[in-house]
Amino acid sequence: MRAAFAEAFGTFAMVFAGTGAIVVNATHGGSITHVGIALTFGLIVLALIYAVGDISGAHLNPAVTLGFVVAGLFPLRRVPSYLLAQGIGAFAASGLLHQMFPEHATLGATLPAGSPEQSWLMEFILTLMLMTVILGVSTGSKEKGVLAGIAVGAVIGLEAMFAGPVSGASMNPIRSLAPAVVSGRIEHVWVYLSAPVAGAIVGVGIWAIIRPRENGP
Repeated sequence: MRAAFAEAFGTFAMVFAGTGAIVVNATHGGSITHVGIALTFGLIVLALIYAVGDISGAHLNPAVTLGFVVAGLFPLRRVPSYLLAQGIGAFAASGLLHQMFPEHATLGATLPAGSPEQSWLMEFILTLMLMTVILGVSTGSKEKGVLAGIAVGAVIGLEAMFAGPVSGASMNPIRSLAPAVVSGRIEHVWVYLSAPVAGAIVGVGIWAIIRPRENGP
């Protein structure tokens, strides 16, 4: 229960701050800017890894949780409680933003700038890279350590910086699902549910090939 609550709180904070930056930027004349939005996502994840990483692992992302399962680092029996907690946190954040900014049309939902296929491939590659980095700096299924928060936060900020204008740089099914459902913009949500999960699984495969071995390279 303590880990599930940490996941719910962490996912709430991530979605509230990240998509909140998008909403505030749109409603206050672009004062935050695209760079500011990317930094917000990276910094909030960095902070949460240090805040709850030793409690729940700070997954904050169903694709990451499933990636840890595929990597053999997280028990399958704990997945339902994590996914439920992440969903509760994300929907609570989007619901609160809707109450605060009812005039905003998307609440920070991710939508393809080009074709859905282009965004699917972008999200797949982004999540593949993210999962590989996470596994490289994690201890078991926990994103906790001196450099874990910096590495993961940096890659999220970097990917949001260059790929945000293309696909929204979600890399996270629940981060996209919650604002899409609450705002009613669900027409492309399949892209952001399937691509991050597929990317995380392939990222596990890449990590399995390149990870350090006990007997050397």
